[in-house]
Amino acid sequence: EAVRQRIKKLIDAEDPQKVLSDDQLVKALKAEGIDIARRTVAKYRESLRIASSVQRRREKRAAMPA
Repeated sequence: EAVRQRIKKLIDAEDPQKVLSDDQLVKALKAEGIDIARRTVAKYRESLRIASSVQRRREKRAAMPA
Protein backbone atom coordinates (compact mmCIF):
# COMPACT_ATOMS: atom_id res chain seq x y z
CA GLU A 1 0.00 0.00 0.00
CA ALA A 2 2.89 2.39 0.74
CA VAL A 3 4.27 1.78 -2.75
CA ARG A 4 0.89 2.59 -4.31
CA GLN A 5 0.76 5.87 -2.39
CA ARG A 6 4.30 6.70 -3.49
CA ILE A 7 3.35 6.08 -7.14
CA LYS A 8 0.33 8.37 -6.69
CA LYS A 9 2.49 11.11 -5.17
CA LEU A 10 5.03 10.88 -8.01
CA ILE A 11 2.27 11.16 -10.62
CA ASP A 12 0.52 14.01 -8.78
CA ALA A 13 3.81 15.94 -8.69
CA GLU A 14 4.81 15.33 -12.31
CA ASP A 15 5.51 18.22 -14.66
CA PRO A 16 2.69 18.55 -17.25
CA GLN A 17 5.41 18.95 -19.89
CA LYS A 18 7.18 15.75 -18.76
CA VAL A 19 4.61 13.11 -17.92
CA LEU A 20 6.22 10.06 -16.26
CA SER A 21 6.04 6.70 -18.02
CA ASP A 22 5.85 3.46 -16.04
CA ASP A 23 9.57 2.90 -16.78
CA GLN A 24 10.42 6.34 -15.39
CA LEU A 25 8.34 5.60 -12.30
CA VAL A 26 10.33 2.36 -11.81
CA LYS A 27 13.60 4.34 -11.99
CA ALA A 28 12.33 6.94 -9.50
CA LEU A 29 11.23 4.24 -7.07
CA LYS A 30 14.56 2.37 -7.45
CA ALA A 31 16.35 5.60 -6.54
CA GLU A 32 14.33 5.56 -3.31
CA GLY A 33 15.32 1.95 -2.61
CA ILE A 34 12.08 0.34 -3.82
CA ASP A 35 12.80 -2.50 -6.26
CA ILE A 36 9.67 -3.06 -8.35
CA ALA A 37 8.87 -4.34 -11.86
CA ARG A 38 7.31 -2.11 -14.52
CA ARG A 39 4.35 -4.49 -14.81
CA THR A 40 3.71 -4.12 -11.09
CA VAL A 41 3.85 -0.32 -11.37
CA ALA A 42 1.31 -0.52 -14.22
CA LYS A 43 -0.96 -2.79 -12.16
CA TYR A 44 -0.79 -0.49 -9.12
CA ARG A 45 -1.37 2.60 -11.29
CA GLU A 46 -4.44 0.99 -12.85
CA SER A 47 -5.76 -0.09 -9.43
CA LEU A 48 -5.55 3.58 -8.39
CA ARG A 49 -7.53 4.46 -11.55
CA ILE A 50 -4.70 6.58 -12.91
CA ALA A 51 -4.49 6.76 -16.71
CA SER A 52 -1.45 5.70 -18.71
CA SER A 53 1.26 8.28 -19.45
CA VAL A 54 -0.04 8.68 -23.02
CA GLN A 55 -3.56 9.43 -21.80
CA ARG A 56 -2.34 11.77 -19.03
CA ARG A 57 -0.17 13.65 -21.56
CA ARG A 58 -3.20 14.14 -23.86
CA GLU A 59 -5.39 15.31 -20.97
CA LYS A 60 -2.81 17.77 -19.67
CA ARG A 61 -2.16 19.21 -23.15
CA ALA A 62 -5.91 19.66 -23.68
CA ALA A 63 -6.20 21.45 -20.33
CA MET A 64 -3.37 23.88 -21.11
CA PRO A 65 -4.31 27.31 -22.48
CA ALA A 66 -3.63 27.70 -26.19
